[in-house]
Amino acid sequence: MNKELIVSASEDSVQIALLEEGRLMELHQENLDLNFAVGDMYLGKVKKLAPSLNAAFVDIGYSKDAFLHYHDLGPNVKSSLTYTKLVSSGKYKSHHLKSFKKEPLINKNGTIDQVLAPGDQILVQITKEPIHTKGPRITSEISIAGRYLILCPYADKVSISQKVSSKSERDRLTALVESIKPEGFGIIIRTAAEEKKVAELHADLNFLMNKWQTAFKNIQKKKVPMKLLSEVDLASGILRDNFNEEFVKIMVDDEALARDMKEYLSIIAPDKTKIIKLVKDEEVPLFERAGIERQIKFSFGKNVTIPQSKGAYLVIEHTEALHVIDVNSGNISRNSTNQEETALTVNKVAATEIARQLRLRDMGGIIVVDFIDMTNNSHKVELFDHLKAEMQKDRAKHKILPPSKFGLIQITRQRVKPELNILTKEDNPNPEGEKVEAPIVVIERIEMILKNIMETKGKEVKNISLHVHPFMAAYLTKGIPSIRQKWYFKYKKWIRIVPRDAYKYLQFNFLNRNNTLYNESN
Repeated sequence: MNKELIVSASEDSVQIALLEEGRLMELHQENLDLNFAVGDMYLGKVKKLAPSLNAAFVDIGYSKDAFLHYHDLGPNVKSSLTYTKLVSSGKYKSHHLKSFKKEPLINKNGTIDQVLAPGDQILVQITKEPIHTKGPRITSEISIAGRYLILCPYADKVSISQKVSSKSERDRLTALVESIKPEGFGIIIRTAAEEKKVAELHADLNFLMNKWQTAFKNIQKKKVPMKLLSEVDLASGILRDNFNEEFVKIMVDDEALARDMKEYLSIIAPDKTKIIKLVKDEEVPLFERAGIERQIKFSFGKNVTIPQSKGAYLVIEHTEALHVIDVNSGNISRNSTNQEETALTVNKVAATEIARQLRLRDMGGIIVVDFIDMTNNSHKVELFDHLKAEMQKDRAKHKILPPSKFGLIQITRQRVKPELNILTKEDNPNPEGEKVEAPIVVIERIEMILKNIMETKGKEVKNISLHVHPFMAAYLTKGIPSIRQKWYFKYKKWIRIVPRDAYKYLQFNFLNRNNTLYNESN
């Protein structure tokens, strides 16, 4: 399976699209000034305890206090509290834990007031970003993830991913990591470490220890609350967690971002840095050039067409408590001689699309799916197994229940970020009525602006282009003579028409050869 990563940066955000065989599978949007992202490490202060919830509320600088449950403290929380106190007071002056005396583990069935008190300074990490009216959810069980290893301060234990199935490989990796593990730290060996040499593992470990040293230096600043360590940027995070030999292309439109990604890739896969391509100074933005905007418009919204299904579609509804997905066969069932076989076929391609939609929109909580009714029990089992197999590609924690007696399948899926909602409907340009302005009126406005440009700029006008919605572009170029040809006869200037997938139906802009915007005033 060929994978591609498309990364587009603007002044205040980064958009990242993950494609598999050309299809959009994941879409991420990151604000460059965003704080309180999953994985970020903070030094916070306990504001109050909630014994009824067996939890504490911690000030980490967000408008609402972060929520810390007792079960998220981690067994070594007392060691973390002591270490933080000693470092901030200047009594412990090293990020190494070799000479640090660990505290006893806490009782896993204890209560929050046995461990924390209001005013305590505590080292925490965000596990769930703020969503709607809720503050962040945090843990004090710190872990710093790399490509091959995860560093866990105070744990002092080596464990390995269960996905590494070979016993000999598990033993080899465990022995290697035991030999390089710094005292006082625990390490989790990730699946990506399989078949890797000790030098690669050691380089990843040094990278993680440097990050822990950064956090240590920030604790010494004695500022509470304070961000100690940021998770890697989203693009590098996706590379860290997804990158493998299946990646064939990474396209980036920002020079600094491309450089950072090459540096990161040089650590985890030096022979693959050549697949990063910098695409800049293009007339059409990267997401449109790569066809991402078109896929977004087809993939989001209430009704979603199922590819290769010849008419079947999904209806996706959102309620306060859950998400509901209804599978519709369209006109297929009417033209079929064997409706049971057709229902199974449509349900399986729908299951594939549903798994994609959950990843793409990052839908969380309870999802109820109403597939097309089937009477054959073996077909129901086949559909359930197919859905589970498709969901295996999803890195988010999830659980799928077998079909109920009503034929409904329930899915629970972990969400750590706000769900991605993209509006696919166009605004009505007439706020006082329901009708959309006639395109011929827009053409008249375009011609007025073009006339003004030609009259005021004259011979200065070179390589002028008109950026419009694809429907409008087709209208301007159809026929002989087309509207564009008439402009050429009138002004002796050839106007290039550039279709823009991201534009609304009636949106347009004139640009010169330097991609500078023309308008009525200039």
